[in-house]
Amino acid sequence: MATIQHEINEALSCVKSGDTILVGGFGLIGAPLTLIEALTEKDVNDLTIVSNNLGESGKGLGKLLNQNKIKKGIGSYFTSNRDVGDKYQKGEIELELLPQGTLAESLRAGGAGLGGYYTTTGVGTDLAKGKEQREIDGINYIMEKAIRADVALIRAHKADTLGNLVYYKTARNFNPLMATAAKTVIVEVDEIVEAGELDPEAIVTPFIFVDTIVKAQQVLTKQGVVSK
Repeated sequence: MATIQHEINEALSCVKSGDTILVGGFGLIGAPLTLIEALTEKDVNDLTIVSNNLGESGKGLGKLLNQNKIKKGIGSYFTSNRDVGDKYQKGEIELELLPQGTLAESLRAGGAGLGGYYTTTGVGTDLAKGKEQREIDGINYIMEKAIRADVALIRAHKADTLGNLVYYKTARNFNPLMATAAKTVIVEVDEIVEAGELDPEAIVTPFIFVDTIVKAQQVLTKQGVVSK
């Protein structure tokens, strides 16, 4: 059974400097904004963040970036936040670019206990430099390592008291994959219901992957991020 935390800072007590952290979301959609905000108030640094992107300027992970707490970003779409490019040009952050499908498959592989896999994506490009290459049945592949992390911070729509999760439309994005690929999984949700209230057919992430649940205190609107 997952632990339901009323104090978000307590839920993040497992996060320490130097950790690798998976953070769900596509842009700000499906991002655990409450957990990210609490992380900006925590005395940690040298973090490696695995996420589709590093938030927007001053929003979500972008706020953590501007605090110089991120040592390295691994993701697919950094250009949505100009601050990322500025810091990279100044040598203030390391970046590892992965195609979105490769990022998703690397997370899935990590959750499945695999060491890595071969893919044709990136063959013949700069993304293949330094990676093992192999020909299989006349087709060239590159080796991509699986991704696992110390902590995953994810966002779901509802959880029951056991820790089963359902997601809201496209806010699902990378969150279910990340729930399988970290030692500790902390989930931010809009609503917590009693066990048995969720439709079993709607459950995407089973409770076995979830360690801690917190209630969201921030939501994303057309006007930006606001507190509940």
